[in-house]
This record gives sequence, structure tokens and C-alpha cells, in this order.
Amino acid sequence: MADDIDKIDFLNKKELIMEYSGKYSIFNSNTIKTYPLRTRQNKVKKDQLIFPEQIKQWNLSLSEHITSKINLLAKSVVDCRQTNKPVVLFSGAHLIKSGMGPLIIDLAKHQLLTLVAGNGATAIHDFELALIGETSEYVPDALGKGQFGMAYEFAYINEALSLGNKYKLGYGELLGKMICDAGFRSDILWEVVRDSSPGNFSCREISVLAACYENSVPFTVHAGIGVDVIDQHPSFDGQAKGGCSGRDFLIFTNEICKFTNGGVVINIGSAVQGPEVLLKAISMAANAGNTPHDILTADFDLRNYDSEKMTDESFHGYYFRDQKSIVTRIPLAFNGNGLYIQGDIKQTVPLLYKTIMELI
Repeated sequence: MADDIDKIDFLNKKELIMEYSGKYSIFNSNTIKTYPLRTRQNKVKKDQLIFPEQIKQWNLSLSEHITSKINLLAKSVVDCRQTNKPVVLFSGAHLIKSGMGPLIIDLAKHQLLTLVAGNGATAIHDFELALIGETSEYVPDALGKGQFGMAYEFAYINEALSLGNKYKLGYGELLGKMICDAGFRSDILWEVVRDSSPGNFSCREISVLAACYENSVPFTVHAGIGVDVIDQHPSFDGQAKGGCSGRDFLIFTNEICKFTNGGVVINIGSAVQGPEVLLKAISMAANAGNTPHDILTADFDLRNYDSEKMTDESFHGYYFRDQKSIVTRIPLAFNGNGLYIQGDIKQTVPLLYKTIMELI
């Protein structure tokens, strides 16, 4: 962004974006105090990320049981892309926080994924990495001081959502466009950037949002209200967030409509959002005459899984949405197969990536 761009402190705007006319009292977001993101203590730095060239040197040794599942999944991903069938990845925030964004970027660049999805935190961590090359706030240091989630630059995301909602864009698309498109970025930041804040995304090469945007792979963000740090700020506009994320849900559902002749859905570390979004989208697709068939689903997580108890409501595992929906119900309903890949994603995901790349 140009250095001579006008800079206005957002907190000088006294009107509340979230207007309310009911009978109750609401919190005045203009009382929130923020600080520059670059001054925050972060746990994850750019040089700690896992890059594709590193994986070639790794000796990843997992059990034969897990390795065989990963081999099956990798082969299915490659087979599906060679036959133009969809491969969808839904990620929880931990995948990005664990430094594996560069692996997802490489898969997107090779067109091995047809859609990437995540919750709001997934996008926020990616945004931080793109902006300053660091992420994962040290919560214990900030929470007691009332500073958790209060980095000023989250106003960039909220302003992007407000503008994106006016243009009727999706959440992931508009964030990718903000990172990659200087003109669009200027339209967003001219009103909110401060002297103490970066005006450019200096590390866009490690952003999954940017890679997906540049390679025309949809990145859909499936957000809640009150669950993300951007919601704490005076710049927060719930209507804009809901509108942009709502469009992403329809983009996601449109991709699920392409599973009529097979495809792969991979859920990594999303215990609720990913399973629930897929469950609703797949029901909508079937209802509209695009019934999935021969679908392969895979769920990556740490918890134990007992396939024989997934119909037992007295068993605690019955209430794990990822195990019940991703691994059991959805593949069973649509003549498919479900895989549960248990283990540390810092081992299982690199092995999946490595196996896929050895097959192409």
C-alpha cells in the first residue's frame, strides 16, 4: 500500500457498528483498547513452519495400521484429481498453528485440492502469518491483562468483511484478495491502518488464503459469532461476517454437489465445525438431486475411535461429531468408506503430503 495513504484511527469513530434497538443493555465496544500486533508475544514464527523441501528428508515412522490408511487416502486423492473428481479439505486452526500451511499451499498449487475450508480461527492464524510472519498468541500472558485477542490489526479483517459484504463476496475469497490485490487492499486499509501497523502482507508466500486465491481454489470460512477474536473489536460487523461466511457455505455446498461419481473429503482437527458443515451441505446436495456416491472420508484426530459403538448413545464417542458424521454416518449413507487416522497431525499430515507427492 502507498506510504501516503490517509491513516485514521478507527477508535476515533464514536458510532457503534452493531446498533441495537431492543429493551436490553449491550456492551459498548468503543471502550475496547488495542495494541499493535507486532508487539504481541507469539508462539509460532515463520522459521518454525514445515516446508515441502523439509519433508523429503524426514523419516516418518508410524504404525502399519495408520500408514496403510494414509496410503489408501493418498492414492484416492491422486486418483480423484487425475479423473477430475473433487478433493475437499476442512481444517481446524491447529493445522495452521502447527506450521503445516506450506504443505497445504503446495497441494493447492498442484491442483490436488479443489476446495479448502476452515473455521474463523483458521483464517485468522493464516492472516497473522501473512501479515507479520508470526501467529498463536501466548494466551496466559494476555488474558489476565484484558489483552487477549486485542491486537489492533484485526480491524483489517473486519473492514475487509464490511467491504466484501457490500461486494457480495465470500469470506475466504475477500481475505485472499486483500492479501494479493494491492488495489483491493488499499480500498480496505486506507481508513483503518495506523502508523504503528503494517500496510502490506510481508509474508504472503506462507499464506494458504493467498495461495488458494492465486490458484483459483476456493477457501471457504465457516464462522460463528462470538467465537473469534475479531468479534471483540469495535470494528466488528456481525451482519458482514455472517453474510460473507454464509456465501462461503453455499460455495462449499456447490463443491459437495460434485461428488455424484466419487471424491474425497478430509477433515483435519475440526471436532465440530467441519463435521456439521459437511453434514448440512451433503444433505442439501442430495436434496437437490446431486446425491454423493462412492465418497471417501477421512478424519485426523488424537482421540480413540470405536466403530462398533457409533450407534450406542451411552458411549461417549457417539457424541464426537467428527467420528460419528465424518467417519461413520456420511460414508454409510452414500455408499462410501470412512477412515479414522489417529495420531499427532505433525506426523500424520506430513506423511499424507509426502505420500501424495510421491504418487504424482
